Order: sequence, then structure tokens, then C-alpha cells
Amino acid sequence: MQERTEAVLANGFADHVLVCTNARDTEYACCADAHGEDVYEAVKAWLRDRGVFWSQVHVAETSCLGLCSADGTAIAIHPRGRWYSDVTPDDVPELLEREFGPEASKLGVEPSPP
Repeated sequence: MQERTEAVLANGFADHVLVCTNARDTEYACCADAHGEDVYEAVKAWLRDRGVFWSQVHVAETSCLGLCSADGTAIAIHPRGRWYSDVTPDDVPELLEREFGPEASKLGVEPSPP
């Protein structure tokens, strides 16, 4: 096992966006059925367009974040401690602009309370 915190931070890492794409075969809502994959792709595209994807902001698909809804996907942004539910692909630009600024210039900073 290797502890890599210093190396990751030295490379400019600022934030981590977790996007639920969890699927389940039950009657309960899940993010996969609420366009989780499309939200994941929209997050990556927004960050890529601003040149911060995989440099300062890491993005990961995740299993259940516990905010299940048929109306959209769950997203968590760390280390900011921000949690969102019901996110659609169309919501991604507004959400990320609010968190990171229009040009992703507010990375690695504590946002003001919601």
C-alpha cells in the first residue's frame, strides 16, 4: 500500500466530483435510470472545456450516494462537502458554475454556505 496524498496535491488536485451511476433491479429509483451516465458525461465535458478535467478536478462514477430519485442523479463534490440530488444533464453547467465559477477559477476554495 502506498499513501499518495502529497503527490496528488502536488499535481494541483483541488476537487473531486462523484457522480452516481448506480443501477439496481428493484422497484426503487436509481441514478442509472435517472440519466446518471449522461450527467457523468456532462460533468466531464464541462470540466474538459475549461481545461481542468483530470488535472485539478477528478471525476468518478460511484455507486449509491443515498440520494436516490427518479427525477435525476446524485452528485457529491469533495472536499467541499457538497451534495446534490435530482441533477439532470441540463443542470450540470449551472451546478458546476455555482461551485467552481464560470471558467472553473474557484478550485480548491471553500464555497460560501448554500
